[in-house]
Amino acid sequence: MSSVKATLCAGVAIVATSLVPTAYAADGGSGGGEVSVTPSTPSPGDEVSLRVKGCSGMTATAASAAFVSDARLVGADGTLAGETRVRSSIGPGSYAVTITCADFRVKGTLKVVPGSAAASAYASPVAPVRAGGGGAAPLAAAEEARSDVPGTAHAVVGLVLAGVAAVVVALRTVRRSRGTD
Repeated sequence: MSSVKATLCAGVAIVATSLVPTAYAADGGSGGGEVSVTPSTPSPGDEVSLRVKGCSGMTATAASAAFVSDARLVGADGTLAGETRVRSSIGPGSYAVTITCADFRVKGTLKVVPGSAAASAYASPVAPVRAGGGGAAPLAAAEEARSDVPGTAHAVVGLVLAGVAAVVVALRTVRRSRGTD
């Protein structure tokens, strides 16, 4: 029965601590925190880094209609940082950003500028990546570059083997014709 009480108390503690930041955020007061966004004027599809100073908690959340998803900011000593991506389908303009910290809420704006042709490129590779083989890749490339034409040594070995095969066939033919096989 004591484990049920402990579980219940832990659940109440978690719910109580999760409601505390909401209560402070509902006040709408600013605790004087400083927020920085890098780059300051992103294009659609760009990744942005957010940093907030003055927050007493270990986590915060940055929300905006311009973001693909809310950014979770983490850190210590009053400085929290995180990253998110600006929606690629969003148009240029100013968008509200709200950072909810443990002890205050900061509201600001993010100015999205028109993207260039380079900004519409994929952020990840779309072609095969030359990988694998560890350190053997340069050796394999050098091996492929060599000429595969047989040299004089190959020709001599081939002629010797062909001569031995011809002698064996001749001896068998002679034995069969004599009937000693």
